[in-house]
Amino acid sequence: ACLALLLPVGARLRHMLVAGGLLACVGCLLVWGKATWLGQPPLARPIFAQVTGTVTAVAKLPAQQMVRVGLRPIEAPVLPAAIRVNIAEADMPEGLGKGAVLRFRVRLMPPAPPSVPGAFDFARRAYFQGVGATGRALAPVEVVEQTREGPTLRARLFDHISGQVADAPAGIAVALATGDQGAIAEADAEAMRRSGLAHLLSISGLHVTALIGAVIFLLLRLLALIPRAALDWPLMLIAAAGGALAGIGYTLLTGAEVPTVRSCIAALLVLGGLALGREAVTLRLVATGALVVLVFWPEALIGPSFQMSFAAVVALVALGEHRRFKAFAMARDEPWLRKAGRTVAAMLMTGLAIELVLAPIALFHFHKAGLLGAVANLVAIPLTTFVIMPLEALALGFDVVGLGAPFWWLTAKAIALLLAVAHGVAASPMAVMLAPAVPGWIFGIIVVGGLWCLLWRSRWRWLGLGPVAVGLVGIALLAPPDIVVTGDGRHVAVRTPAGTMALLRG
Repeated sequence: ACLALLLPVGARLRHMLVAGGLLACVGCLLVWGKATWLGQPPLARPIFAQVTGTVTAVAKLPAQQMVRVGLRPIEAPVLPAAIRVNIAEADMPEGLGKGAVLRFRVRLMPPAPPSVPGAFDFARRAYFQGVGATGRALAPVEVVEQTREGPTLRARLFDHISGQVADAPAGIAVALATGDQGAIAEADAEAMRRSGLAHLLSISGLHVTALIGAVIFLLLRLLALIPRAALDWPLMLIAAAGGALAGIGYTLLTGAEVPTVRSCIAALLVLGGLALGREAVTLRLVATGALVVLVFWPEALIGPSFQMSFAAVVALVALGEHRRFKAFAMARDEPWLRKAGRTVAAMLMTGLAIELVLAPIALFHFHKAGLLGAVANLVAIPLTTFVIMPLEALALGFDVVGLGAPFWWLTAKAIALLLAVAHGVAASPMAVMLAPAVPGWIFGIIVVGGLWCLLWRSRWRWLGLGPVAVGLVGIALLAPPDIVVTGDGRHVAVRTPAGTMALLRG
């Protein structure tokens, strides 16, 4: 930023560099401030301990047959201020809930670092969440003081939906309504990831937009039935306000994760733009949403959730603003068959654009990227948006008068079809592309080139393909490691002459 001040006054490059430098400084201050405020130094070494603590959070994980509990230890100066413990379902006592006081023995460990180079770093995430140790409780688990709080609305929804939908569809139904993925079996979750449908399980733009759109539609239709309201009231503003309240409530209900907050902020900005008569869906909207998220969660910048969420939206907006795509996707009077084909082609193009943008991010963070997600989403997105979510909403609504059973049956069948699509695509050998750990400099080159392509509107944008091509060639030339050592040093994988890996346990 200081060097940019040497450039001519009024130059666009000067403004860009100064603004970028100042924003980077503010971001560093935010990260430092949050680390100072919430950061929790990890436990020094694994220990066995008798813990008495106050429960701060309870998350059910039926698929793993356990409950995850957050606690604040009482009168335990040698322990971190906050710990996270797993309790087996068979050992879960009565009266467990937020505010309860538990006593049990546990083997506590520092939050796990990356198991192999480039893998997910839970220790970093735990640090910013204030969690200093994790472990598994040993039976018996004693309740010293029972909870005085009733279950939250999210917990009641979890239990209610789990009781209405059986088997594998139950986990998906719970995730769509509450954002809690603890009831999804690992086989189904892996199939959703391999088929490029995992975004359907994370409450994001698709879900928030569908909910807000449905609320606006219903409010407009209901208010239009009142003659005075139809003639004198600003129905669109009232419906938009109702949709905004519904979006905020849904965001809070589902845990306010980064994709959900981003989607809610974007939806509120769109509604505000429509109310003011302005074009709402622009890259400025995406930038505003990103800034709001980073103000509260600055550490999210280097995480896959933030990067993939905003990269997908930027790709959609950039594609939607391109004049050729606009001309192709524009509504027009034509036979229904051609219109349906045009719609499917537009969906396929947007799906391919998102897959191309997200592939480098997935390769960097997860060492694999989906190849058939665009095809799977052609079926999965309409099925989820127009069938599963409306049926689940109807089922919850009719449960008030005890008539939701038929809708739950239809919901389960629709989710079973979604899972069949996911497993079918995931079974293909072409579903996923694998890669070794991608160096940071290669990922950085691809990100710079991708942003150049997406943010510019003139022919200058195509210059960004150069860095992207260099980065992709770099990934293609990466050689898989011959020796992999886990973070704790207890396991070593060695590549054999046949190309397979032999695992040596310490």
